Amino acid sequence: MEKVLSMQGITKRFPGVLANDHINFEAYKGEIVSLLGENGAGKTTLMKILYGMYSKDEGEIYIKGKKVGINSPKDAIDNGIGMVHQHFTLVNPFSVTENVILGLPGEKATIDLEEAKNKIKEYMDRYGLHVDPDAKIWQISVGEKQRVEILKVLFRNAEIIILDEPTAVLTPQEVDELFKTLRILKEEGKTIIFISHKLYEVLEISDRIVVLRSGRVVGETTPDKSSRRDLAKMMVGKEVIEIISEEPPKLGEEIFKVENLSAMSDRGYLALKNISFTVSSGEILGVAGVAGNGQKELEDVISGVRKPVDGRVVLLGKEITGKSPKEIIEMGVGRIPEDRMEAGLILDIPLYENLVVEYFDKPPFSKGLFLSYKEIKSYAEKLVKEFDIRTPHVNVITRTLSGGNLQKVILARVISREPKFLIASQPTRGLDVGAAEYIHERLLEERAKGCAILLISEDLDEIINLSDRIMVLYEGEIMGFVNRGELPKEEIGLMMTGTRKEALSEIS
Repeated sequence: MEKVLSMQGITKRFPGVLANDHINFEAYKGEIVSLLGENGAGKTTLMKILYGMYSKDEGEIYIKGKKVGINSPKDAIDNGIGMVHQHFTLVNPFSVTENVILGLPGEKATIDLEEAKNKIKEYMDRYGLHVDPDAKIWQISVGEKQRVEILKVLFRNAEIIILDEPTAVLTPQEVDELFKTLRILKEEGKTIIFISHKLYEVLEISDRIVVLRSGRVVGETTPDKSSRRDLAKMMVGKEVIEIISEEPPKLGEEIFKVENLSAMSDRGYLALKNISFTVSSGEILGVAGVAGNGQKELEDVISGVRKPVDGRVVLLGKEITGKSPKEIIEMGVGRIPEDRMEAGLILDIPLYENLVVEYFDKPPFSKGLFLSYKEIKSYAEKLVKEFDIRTPHVNVITRTLSGGNLQKVILARVISREPKFLIASQPTRGLDVGAAEYIHERLLEERAKGCAILLISEDLDEIINLSDRIMVLYEGEIMGFVNRGELPKEEIGLMMTGTRKEALSEIS
């Protein structure tokens, strides 16, 4: 096989962190090579160096045997390298079409948008990545944003394609379609570098698997020589156990209630249609559904960032419908938002500030008009230790933390306030098996303490493993409620595509 990429001795340091420690990495023409590792292992840093987003401190990069200098994404694109980012790099006020063609080289002073749109539609049809090409980015779902990112790279016909958690927001059917696309690209001689925390996906799609831990390559293997257990152990250095809620719930009083709730989407259609449900103390109610079926609107209404058009939201007998996010938090609601980068954190402030950002104006953090930074930092250090947030100190700028540690920051801030009701939306999206295991353990601990939890996730295995009951949403309507162990995964999947629970018996 022809070697198309060689990264030799790549080293990258951040303040207090050695992210890449003399890494050697190679990739070949017509190969799908997966890069595995815990959050913070150095995978994304290594790929951002290859894509020109970070400058390396040491090392060399060779493309087809030629040493190259990659100092910007433009340099990477000029060398035939494309990257699909885990965290979106889209311009929200622009349309899907405008985002896909943004930055494309061309001799024309103006770009024919209709011509570009028609070409993009061809790619959508070819790869099954359907999005309204005229929609603004701010109007579309997280899953649709991910499709736009994939389209951007495919549209540029890169020879080396980096995919950083591309399936994190895709349904199983969409993952199958993506894998068909990757196999076509592989047959065409493209080189695919695939970063994923979903071990079964890595075993299915990879020709070769490279594992990083603490900034170093700790192993290389192939799917025929490995199992999920083997890969997990290589990643974290110990056995990893799948967390499953097996203890029966100890239900207490009704904590949370939604009555006849309806809400509009950002694009002006009815996204929630007269839904009602309750969550009791000591219960996890899972919300299953394909992306874009009302989950985001439900999270927004409950947390006070979207006004409903009808219905009520009640916490401990008190109506919270229409109250501000701050009021809702102060009444005992905790929120782990779907998008931790945009809605959960302020990335360019110190870590210690993010850990108190929802209640910095309350004692002991505030005394009159003045903040007590001593109290804030002391509290932050306590949470960093308690929640195992991997950081050299609490003064670091938050954006320098890995995805798993960013999620732990939100978890620490929310759980430390001992909420009565917790809404956890996509709590492990993009996290490695070790970080996901930790998040699951903490959610089950809160359940055991009597917290009522609404778990929204597009990972059906996560919903099944953790939930006491499952509510299935399709096009903003409830298809039914499923008790733990009542139905097999496949039938819940049918409900997610529009089959009501009572109609399952009619399907052979």
